[in-house]
Amino acid sequence: MRIDIIKSRVMFYPQTAEEKAKLEAIWRLLVECVGESRKLVPVGEYVPQKDDRRVTFHIEGVDPEENTYVEIRLESDADLYCRTCSKVISLKAGDVIPMCCGKMMEILD
Repeated sequence: MRIDIIKSRVMFYPQTAEEKAKLEAIWRLLVECVGESRKLVPVGEYVPQKDDRRVTFHIEGVDPEENTYVEIRLESDADLYCRTCSKVISLKAGDVIPMCCGKMMEILD
């Protein structure tokens, strides 16, 4: 993933399908359709000269004990909706049920 920093902005450019999916998942956790969006807060320290493994952030407003998102795939074509913002999407069998407003979307009956 390419990362650019321009003044106070950070831009992430996914370079693979997996990176794109992970960036979308982060976006859905951070962005609230209704209310305030969440913030990334650094955890621990990062010393570039010693540590090239990773940088860790906490998503403010998401309780780690409640964040039990598991990738679930649809068994058949379905329409899904978000109870918070009322967004509706159509997905096909095998697609992953996405997050919206910090929660997994639900199948519309």
